[in-house]
Amino acid sequence: MSVGELFILGFHGKAIPQWLRDFAARFGLGGVILFDYSCRNSEYDNNVASPEQVQSLCAEIAMLPSSPLVFIDQEGGLVRRLKDGLGFQPLPSARDFNRLATGEKQAILSASYGELRRLGIRYNFAPVIDVDYNPDNPNIGRIKRSYSADIGEVEANARLVDAAARQARVGLCLKHFPGIGGASVDSHLDFMDLSEAPRPEQEELFYAMAPQTFGDAVLVSHAIVPPWDAHRPMTLSPVAIGRLRRRLPETLLISDDMQMQGLQKALGTAAAALQAIGAGMDMVCIGNNLIDQEQEMAGLAEAVAQRLDDGSLDQAAVPQSIERVRKRKALLA
Repeated sequence: MSVGELFILGFHGKAIPQWLRDFAARFGLGGVILFDYSCRNSEYDNNVASPEQVQSLCAEIAMLPSSPLVFIDQEGGLVRRLKDGLGFQPLPSARDFNRLATGEKQAILSASYGELRRLGIRYNFAPVIDVDYNPDNPNIGRIKRSYSADIGEVEANARLVDAAARQARVGLCLKHFPGIGGASVDSHLDFMDLSEAPRPEQEELFYAMAPQTFGDAVLVSHAIVPPWDAHRPMTLSPVAIGRLRRRLPETLLISDDMQMQGLQKALGTAAAALQAIGAGMDMVCIGNNLIDQEQEMAGLAEAVAQRLDDGSLDQAAVPQSIERVRKRKALLA
């Protein structure tokens, strides 16, 4: 079984490293995620240099065995890996975007998503549909990643994004389930306890929008929702993922980066990734940016294959996840 389809992997540098070529040849590969900033070097020296370079890199990635999808975080504002200073299309933050006239929004989105498709990027980890319930949230409100505190405005903007992405044939991944706009902790640094959230209307927005969004994917956060599972973050919780799956049976469920510090403190990347796959995640994202674990990826895939062989992983659910990935590859080819 091509267990590599379950992984979205990052790598350092502007050329595909040999370890990633070997991984794809041996296990297949679901996707690759690109970054401009290197957390290893604290410099903008990672996968992105210019439109021409990114286009060439994406073409090489697509030619790897099993034709991996290229993913990126191009929300706008502070969270955009392709910056206009390097010649890419400008894209304002969600909050600033919300203040624009509809025609201006459509023109910006058309240019940005058309560029993504030309570059060879097939999935954007966007739009953020977290409602701005807490403007002091260090990971959302404070850095303008939410469109609005009005859920109707959030939905309206997300549907404009979907129209542009659909026209360009770039898949979207709604984030961050179950809605982290009300949190007070940065998810990169620790687990978020959403005891007071999610609000029902926020959760329902994911269920309503995902099947209608091009690419039909949802990014699951590492938040802990005690009423659902008091001990495990969403990405590792069979209860929480089961709740999602009942409402979204064919949606592609993707983890937030498994190298975020909450998971590192509790488990480490490999153990967390194995738990996430066992809990029902379709794809686990390991950016190899927050931590350099590039040489450990093959061993992790071997562990997944071994657990499938010995029955520790669901031998029906994992093939279904692989099939969901392959359907997206066919859709976005």
